[in-house]
Amino acid sequence: MSGAPLLQMALRVEQDIFVVRQRGREVAAAVGLEHQDQVRIATALSEVARDLLRGVGGADVFFVVVDSADGRRHLRVDLTPVAPLPGGRYEPESGAVARLVDTLGVVTDEGATVVRMSRRVPLAAEALSPERLAQLRAQLGQSAPGTAEEELATQNLQLIAALDEVRSQRDELARLNEELEQTNRGVLALYHQLTDELEETNRGVVALYAELDEKSAQLRTASESKTRFLANVSHELRAPVTAIIGLARLLADSASDPLTAEQERQVGLIRSSASDLLTLVNELLDLAKAESGRIEPNWAEVDLRAVFGQLRGTLRALRIGTEVELVVEEPPTPATVRTDEVLLAQVLRNLLHNGLKFTTAGEVRLRARRQDAGWELLVSDTGPGIPTEFQDRVFEEFYQVPGPSRVGGTGLGLPYARRLVNLLGGTLRLTSEPGRGSTFTVSLLADGT
Repeated sequence: MSGAPLLQMALRVEQDIFVVRQRGREVAAAVGLEHQDQVRIATALSEVARDLLRGVGGADVFFVVVDSADGRRHLRVDLTPVAPLPGGRYEPESGAVARLVDTLGVVTDEGATVVRMSRRVPLAAEALSPERLAQLRAQLGQSAPGTAEEELATQNLQLIAALDEVRSQRDELARLNEELEQTNRGVLALYHQLTDELEETNRGVVALYAELDEKSAQLRTASESKTRFLANVSHELRAPVTAIIGLARLLADSASDPLTAEQERQVGLIRSSASDLLTLVNELLDLAKAESGRIEPNWAEVDLRAVFGQLRGTLRALRIGTEVELVVEEPPTPATVRTDEVLLAQVLRNLLHNGLKFTTAGEVRLRARRQDAGWELLVSDTGPGIPTEFQDRVFEEFYQVPGPSRVGGTGLGLPYARRLVNLLGGTLRLTSEPGRGSTFTVSLLADGT
């Protein structure tokens, strides 16, 4: 709201500066400003009044309570100069004046140039109702201003109070500075302590990294030695084992001298054991080759339908009995992926062979599905399943899950399959639940990268 002024007065002589200051403090107190704010607006008003009296010969002063755009009330003081301001602008001689009030500036009001300042009123709107403003207007109109001596005495008292407050703040500042100094000394001591500890820690870390580098080099050497050992031993074993299988086949051949039943059984055992040993040798060679990094994929666009058809034909004879069904679903078209056809078929054949080996009833199923920018190839079975605590270990070399469902094998198939899948830029993961079978998922990107 902006109604009639609470008070208006003229500023024409030096004496009026004291009166303007005094009346400004009275109006500020009447509308509810705190003591410090009363002093601030009175001081700002006296400084502006002195500037206008010296610069343009005086002004008319109006005190008004107004509502601002933010819904709050302000005490506004308008000083209308009796002569035009030089250049239509006003700059207070003291730069600190603007900090004493909320706003200070030159505005044009109804064609007149006005120096305007304001300070927010803390009272609620209800406390300054039109009736209350009318009462204040009447009270201020009836009160007589004090003399210059009285105002000077009041200023002196305010100055003394301000000096006391400054002295108190100075003492408080000195105390805070002393505490800050002590804190800085403590922080400095802590900094030196932390620096020493950090240097010691860094030395330990450097020593640890040196030890880790040494251990890593030893581990690489051991891994390379193991790979060379596996390759050499496997290579040396393959020829004699193949010879044993050939001799056993000759002994059991109908063209050779007939064998007794016991001899046939023993020759069969020799041939079966030699075949198992040859399988182990081949798996060791494959694993050694994968670990040495000598397997280079032959990248090409591969049709999954052809791969699935080949697996469907070659693995059908591996079914353990009539109670286990091998199901190879037709992949959805188009079913092309950029990969190595031989290595991919080797992985899927390994997973299907495992499923057939461990499943005694139900089915082993191979299917493919599109997943985002690639393919997921899933080999699931209805076998005994793998407990959670063993699901990571089945990908370790030579490890087999303990239990009554354990069958013959070397424990090298799944580690080798995972290495091949990684080599093809994919992942191999297992989901299983005891009693509900297992599912191995091969994830490949369509472009092989």
